[in-house]
Amino acid sequence: MKSRAFGFLVAFIGAVSASYAATVPNTVVVTASNASANQLLVYNASGKLLQTVATGGKGGVSGNAGGIEARGELVAVVNFGSQNVSMMERLPSGFALRQLVPASSSPVSVAFGHAHLYILGTTKVESHRMFGDLVDSSADGVVTLLQADGSAAQVGVLPDQLVISEKSNVIETVSLLADGAVHGSATLVQNIPANVNAPFGLVTRGDDAYVTIAHADEISLVRGGSVLTVTPSGTQHAPCWVTLVGPFLFSANSPSMSVSRYAVYGQKIVQDAAVAASFSGKPTDIASSLGLVTVIDSDGTVTHLSIFAMDEDGNLTLNGSATINAVTNGVAVVPTL
Repeated sequence: MKSRAFGFLVAFIGAVSASYAATVPNTVVVTASNASANQLLVYNASGKLLQTVATGGKGGVSGNAGGIEARGELVAVVNFGSQNVSMMERLPSGFALRQLVPASSSPVSVAFGHAHLYILGTTKVESHRMFGDLVDSSADGVVTLLQADGSAAQVGVLPDQLVISEKSNVIETVSLLADGAVHGSATLVQNIPANVNAPFGLVTRGDDAYVTIAHADEISLVRGGSVLTVTPSGTQHAPCWVTLVGPFLFSANSPSMSVSRYAVYGQKIVQDAAVAASFSGKPTDIASSLGLVTVIDSDGTVTHLSIFAMDEDGNLTLNGSATINAVTNGVAVVPTL
């Protein structure tokens, strides 16, 4: 109990400091063009394009989140069409392709944790051991998903397991060995609501995973392999993708073209701002770090990148934006060098 309270205090202090962190120079925001010749697009915190670099793979993924993840100066990008993941490294001169990691099935989402890169594909989830910033090209564990029908949406990391959403009405967990490798079989999360309709995005912290049930207009708290709490999204429909900043959970609501803000504590998920931000397109991913909340939205032909600074009350102020002539995939914040 003491460690959980301390963790919450640290998270809250981080939120209070967010407006200052957002001013740190050289923080960049990245997304991927998701084109047949996939590219990493790099923007500063004001939305200025700084660099375009080939990932060495093919895009083509949709209906997912976490297609780009950052760990320090290393960025993982899914290449759905070429069934691999690009590891991009930030150097003083900019980003460069470090290596290509093959996947067992076409990748849709990636996550770092337990000295591993976890790759969620259309039919499998796998673990690749990391040695510093180098990723082993061979998986040290591969587990088949419960549905494995191509509806996989996102993977997240918990202390001793992964949590995974499949849009065909499955939230599942996969156990981790002591060294972080996946093993065994996927297990259905217990107490999933009877009205479950399209689990989409998720975000993890400590033992908790917040998972959206988009078409049921709900957000759920998963802990210990079971759904403990379900909260409706109110006037905003289909909360698809989520991110955590201190005590606040932000959901990107695709058809409502908005972001909502929730306060989360213990087993509580309380909506305190139905509309924290609005967009001209449908949000397709959301991420946060270093006092920034970043949202990708699309109208089907172009993408808009919005970069917000968050204050201690969870209010979002637009820090920068960009219009991209492509339907991009994924978004992540990469810290200063």
